[in-house]
Amino acid sequence: MSEQTVTDIRQIPFQTADGGTATLSDYADDVVLVVNVASRCGLTPQYEQLEQLQKAYADRGFTVLGFPCNQFMGQEPGSMDEILEYCSTTWGVSFPVFDKVKVNGGKAAPLYKALKQNADDGGHAGRIRWNFEKFVLTPDGEVHRFRPQLKPDDPAIVSVIERNLPR
Repeated sequence: MSEQTVTDIRQIPFQTADGGTATLSDYADDVVLVVNVASRCGLTPQYEQLEQLQKAYADRGFTVLGFPCNQFMGQEPGSMDEILEYCSTTWGVSFPVFDKVKVNGGKAAPLYKALKQNADDGGHAGRIRWNFEKFVLTPDGEVHRFRPQLKPDDPAIVSVIERNLPR
């Protein structure tokens, strides 16, 4: 966790699915769960829990932000229109899904370059290991990192969300 990092992270621009620009400062008062998603992954059913969290906590100052990524065995090959259609029709996703990003390597999205500086509970910082790695950013400046296999509704994640909800 790093309080200084989240302030800087909130100013980093990223592309919306329709070609616009956003920053995490657009969600500055909220608890935000940033996750790299993929449609053809064994972990793809996590969309269900992500959407459940969105519905359960959105009115209390929480949102999920999905970032499609095709870097792990080509598991997100579609166009943005195909990805958005899949998320909507298959999982009923209501949370924002942004433009496709790279999360590792020299062409990694600046947002992910910054997020990766934070370690998970096991001490792992650096490279994103797989699809559905999660980062919970709190309004007071903490960043919590969670491994891909940990389901979004795991008590470790839910407790961070619940204790930091602004309302």
